[in-house]
Amino acid sequence: MDELKEKAVVVAVNLKHDEHFEYGLEELHNLAEALNVEVVGEVTQNLNRVTSSHYVGTGKVEEIKSFYEEAGANLVIFNDELSPSQIRNLERDLDCKVIDRTMLILDIFARRAKSNEAQMQVELAQLQYMLPRLVGLRASLGRQGGGTGGGFKNRGAGETKLELDRRKIEDQIAKLKRELEHVKDQRETQRKQRKKNAIPVVSLVGYTNAGKSTIMNQLLNKVGQEESKQVFEKDMLFATLETSVRQIKLSDQKEFLLTDTVGFVSKLPHHLVKAFRSTLEEARDANLLLHVVDVSNDEHRYMIDVTNETLLAVGVKDVPTIFVYNKSDLAEMKYPYVSGDNIWISAKEGAGLDELLEIIKNHIFSDFVSCSMLVPFDRGDIVSYLNEHASVKSTSYEEEGTLVKVELKKADYDRFQKFIFDK
Repeated sequence: MDELKEKAVVVAVNLKHDEHFEYGLEELHNLAEALNVEVVGEVTQNLNRVTSSHYVGTGKVEEIKSFYEEAGANLVIFNDELSPSQIRNLERDLDCKVIDRTMLILDIFARRAKSNEAQMQVELAQLQYMLPRLVGLRASLGRQGGGTGGGFKNRGAGETKLELDRRKIEDQIAKLKRELEHVKDQRETQRKQRKKNAIPVVSLVGYTNAGKSTIMNQLLNKVGQEESKQVFEKDMLFATLETSVRQIKLSDQKEFLLTDTVGFVSKLPHHLVKAFRSTLEEARDANLLLHVVDVSNDEHRYMIDVTNETLLAVGVKDVPTIFVYNKSDLAEMKYPYVSGDNIWISAKEGAGLDELLEIIKNHIFSDFVSCSMLVPFDRGDIVSYLNEHASVKSTSYEEEGTLVKVELKKADYDRFQKFIFDK
């Protein structure tokens, strides 16, 4: 990574006595840590509104400067998104590199993105963030685009460089948008196909690091699906950026798709939410959401609010939701425990998964019908379809054909109406 260990002073303004201020600050420390940045101190200020020129009061700038020099830091991180002029003024007066919370989150996403789509989404968000801040970002984009060539050498090179950079960025933004639109169309096609196959979709949503990937892996283990299907899980922020889709097949032949989405965090950058919209739309079309909550965190109520707000921002509403209170062992709460559409589990220990599957089944298979069918012997294709896609309770052979007692989807019940056998 960087030869030079980055040491940062974090700066935060507590606006109008925000009750989640302390937690937001702790989260900023964690975000910095996720990028191997060592936080060597923090400066805070209570204000009723931020100062438009420097975000903090001008007296505070002096305090940050002396603290920064004393601590031997080489970076100042602000806990909010700064305007282009604020970055410019702060870098000039502090004479050091200044980044804000948005830039920090974008950088983490850039390092975590594995799939082509996630990388494009992050790059788009970074470019949209960068465009209005070109003048303020001291590390000019020269690194990305080589020097200015041709006959520009003598006329206001700085000015020309900015224009070139701006045009380059605008072209790249347009190109990424086109490519992402194409990916979105493919995703839409897959989604329509899934709808046609009538396989219910269950989507994991929740705050980053709440345990969504662990739950997904444990459920895959539970139903005996091979290791290769496991998704990446780690105790860190934004471990999962890709949307993973896995098919879960239960012992009674019922099946559903489980999707795992990117985790949320407070003050998730607007550009990023927009860029990841298509990924998060997986949740919009789900039949059921599993809202995973780290119940061991004191701020878990706030995390639930942040997740709900972000879901609304991408148009996810009116989807039935089960609240999965994970890490109950750390919270010293009773688990596994079920109350209505709330369940307390410990995914790490694998405790509560049977109960969770039961709740999921009650939600998504509520339209299943039990019946008997008499299928003529020359329609063996129907019997094999039922064996594969329905829960066959018993099979016997009568004179007129095969008699099966079966539990199946309402759609299949309607489709095979003429074989229904009532005695």
